[in-house]
Amino acid sequence: MKNVRGSAFALLAGIAIAIASQASAETPLERGTYLMRSIVACGNCHTPQGPQGPLPGMELAGGLEIKDKGFTVYTPNITPDPETGIGKWTDAQIITSIREGKRPDGTIIGPPMPIVLYRAMSDNDVKAIVAYIRTVKPVKNTPPKSQYKMPLPPSYGPPVQNVPDVSRGDKVAYGAYLAGPLGHCIECHSPMGPKGPDIQNKLGAGGFEFYGPWGTSVAPNITPAGIGKYRDSQLKQVIATGVRPDGSHLKPPMGVAYYANITGQDMDALIAYLRSLPRK
Repeated sequence: MKNVRGSAFALLAGIAIAIASQASAETPLERGTYLMRSIVACGNCHTPQGPQGPLPGMELAGGLEIKDKGFTVYTPNITPDPETGIGKWTDAQIITSIREGKRPDGTIIGPPMPIVLYRAMSDNDVKAIVAYIRTVKPVKNTPPKSQYKMPLPPSYGPPVQNVPDVSRGDKVAYGAYLAGPLGHCIECHSPMGPKGPDIQNKLGAGGFEFYGPWGTSVAPNITPAGIGKYRDSQLKQVIATGVRPDGSHLKPPMGVAYYANITGQDMDALIAYLRSLPRK
């Protein structure tokens, strides 16, 4: 029995080492490619859309119109094009724009860019995202200028310093990282308050309205009060396919085409976090 037990422990230790080695072997570009094509999904807003979905050859070229009561935004071109995109920006400037909402010329980036959440994006992940953006085909495209009916803040806070990675071993904590700083699910799924989505008081309670060519869509409650009727397998189906158990379909801006690429491990962590939220 001792030998069998010892062999089992040795096997588990070997598996743990293999997983750790695999994680450490992931290059920044590999990590960035995964994030951008799944949970982060920058292309969901920064790639212009046609009747059949994202326009071919226009990845991250901007121009998608996003309307709200307080603004009409045309997403910017974030391809490496040096004239109409961000090709002349340094890596540090791109990182500052993502996590601090400040362009190289000092101007402030407005909503719906979720800067408050992106401030907690880890150093390694934001660098990985930049590595991916550098590989995207440069596209010449100059979207119209965005219009805001409310004043933008002078800043979103002090400069972001070092942000460590969140351990994937803590499923709920990593799920919170996926739903917050990476995927900003909690922003879209929290109702609007006087200063933006009311994450502090009504986290995940739904009610945020989105206006687009599809009409009006309202973000559902993703706390246990709203998703408690679903099994984990059903939640995975809804997130990855956009189809509810009753056969009805989610409306945009839910980035289903991207979320279908979320790994099983990350999907488990995401659902574990949603299950842990207070009922709202």
